[in-house]
Amino acid sequence: MKLTVQDIIRQPLVTEKSTRGRESGSVYCFKADIRANKVQIASAVRELFGVKVADVRTSRVNGKIKRAGRYQGKRPDWKKAWVRLAPGEKDIEFFEAS
Repeated sequence: MKLTVQDIIRQPLVTEKSTRGRESGSVYCFKADIRANKVQIASAVRELFGVKVADVRTSRVNGKIKRAGRYQGKRPDWKKAWVRLAPGEKDIEFFEAS
């Protein structure tokens, strides 16, 4: 199954830590598909936002176990992608609006 660009980059991740990364340098954080690798994530960001990507760091986040009374369930696993833009690249406008 081939992943599309919209499948690879699920949504931007806006947390305190990702905001500090954006302010200190050109590092952006995204929620990515669990099956996507670093090369696919870099090409998806390049295609979506039209910027050059210097490097990508990923981490796999395990879903939390949640309970509702005696019933137990699990949230899905997901992948966090930290994308560093190449020096001299413009900021991604999507994050500037939020």
